[in-house]
Amino acid sequence: MLNLLMSPARRRTVRGLIGTVADAVRSVVAPATLVEHTDTPALAADPAGLYEADEMPDVATIERAALSLDLANDNARRADRAKRAARKVLDRLPAGTYGAWVVERVTSSRQTADLDAIRATYKRLGLGPVPMKTNAPSLKVRRAEIVPADATAIAAELTAA
Repeated sequence: MLNLLMSPARRRTVRGLIGTVADAVRSVVAPATLVEHTDTPALAADPAGLYEADEMPDVATIERAALSLDLANDNARRADRAKRAARKVLDRLPAGTYGAWVVERVTSSRQTADLDAIRATYKRLGLGPVPMKTNAPSLKVRRAEIVPADATAIAAELTAA
């Protein structure tokens, strides 16, 4: 009954507060239920156009490329953080000239699909859910964990031979 008297925004707020309280209680009673257990990330299938066996570059070339990508990703993250910090200041400024810099806002020529309007149209016409496609798989590079050789197993192999 109380639900009918509240606006949709207030219902979302109350629902969010109830979820937060439930999470807080769960964190005290059973904290493990709040953690998503994922053993391994879902791996995507290899795309077409990969190296053939006779075209494979040597390991040193692959290691240099992986290191370059890792460093470039790290630099991109740092640049993105610096950009966000600068935007915090600049987004609040009115348009104008500040020293040697001009701050202005221009309309973008990029357009994106209005998914809310598309969903409403699909619902109105009874077409079911909006068809969606998955994104292209992301290339991830990470340093391999080097497991030290078990000295006793190596000694046993050497004595057996």
